[in-house]
Amino acid sequence: MSASIKSLERCESMKANRQRAILHLISEQDVETQEQMRELLKCVGIRATQATISRDIKELNLIKQPAEDGRYRYTPSDGLPVRRAAAGRMQNIFKEGVTSCDSAQNLVVVRTMPGLAPAAGAALDGMELDGLVGSLAGDDTVLLIMRTNQAAERLCKELASMLERG
Repeated sequence: MSASIKSLERCESMKANRQRAILHLISEQDVETQEQMRELLKCVGIRATQATISRDIKELNLIKQPAEDGRYRYTPSDGLPVRRAAAGRMQNIFKEGVTSCDSAQNLVVVRTMPGLAPAAGAALDGMELDGLVGSLAGDDTVLLIMRTNQAAERLCKELASMLERG
């Protein structure tokens, strides 16, 4: 067996172990942020970057739900197909926290209530929007990079329509 195949298998094994650890951690305690997840993984001997944890969360189809104390925690989704679950989450996020959207050339800026931009960005990413190149979320703003100006305008109109129906 070549060294590159062994290396690939080792990476896949590390990923599977990390994802099992993530599922175990969220079943044992409320995990609110990716940074908290990173620290908890570190405590059990697993080093991971925020970007890796973000990909794991997406692959595991984890969602944030309110905990009993009113804060949010990661939890497995209810098993709906990813696109349908993302669409449902997106509607909930819009109802609860998106305040506006605007476009400038091929960029769409979505404003949210403080702290909700990462969830809105993840939901938008999960919807596999036509023309979406990528997204970047801060605390209360999501920047969507679209392939064309027209795609940005179309998406902004769709999001504005969702806000009006709220």
